[in-house]
Amino acid sequence: MNFFRRILEKPWLPQDETVVEMRTGYFAVHNRKVALVLFLCIVGILFFLLFVAYHMRLGMGTDWVSTPEPPLLWINTLVLIVVSVVFEWSRSAISNGDLKAGKLRYIFVGFLTLVFLVLQLVVWQQLLDYGYAARANPSNAFFYMITAVHGIHLLGGLIAWARTYRRFQLEEQNQASVKLGVDLCALYWHFLLFVWIVMLALFIST
Repeated sequence: MNFFRRILEKPWLPQDETVVEMRTGYFAVHNRKVALVLFLCIVGILFFLLFVAYHMRLGMGTDWVSTPEPPLLWINTLVLIVVSVVFEWSRSAISNGDLKAGKLRYIFVGFLTLVFLVLQLVVWQQLLDYGYAARANPSNAFFYMITAVHGIHLLGGLIAWARTYRRFQLEEQNQASVKLGVDLCALYWHFLLFVWIVMLALFIST
């Protein structure tokens, strides 16, 4: 029996103890964070395809008229940057055990996000007033579509923001749970800031 046991051994595979140590010592990542990263990869692919389609359509004909960038877009960019900074400010307070300060800063994040969305609607209205409707030329259509997709993702993020805010209300003694929720929201908002900057660079360069 020992002979057959030796034949069936697979020494090239890690031992059970090693696998346990590897999972707990080197890959201690919460499942929700892994799921969020995978979701952001999918969202990133979506925006990448939109950017590729934008460039392909740009070179397909002479009907392309570049959409102007209203100055309010730069204010929106500043708002998103401030949102990311305040998120880190909130995370720092929570890590130091100051849930009250972290909660106030977290509320400010939600307020600034709503300000961004409202200002983006104002940008759309300004372009429409100037005669840059979506059907006027392909550049306008792409501008409205890409910024709308970005705004929809921010609205979806506000749903997660509200759920984490509720955790502040119900689980103020559970600092780890609150911190995880804020960390996930911060990662999501940082990603959307990056997408916005790439998007703005795309519009300006064309």
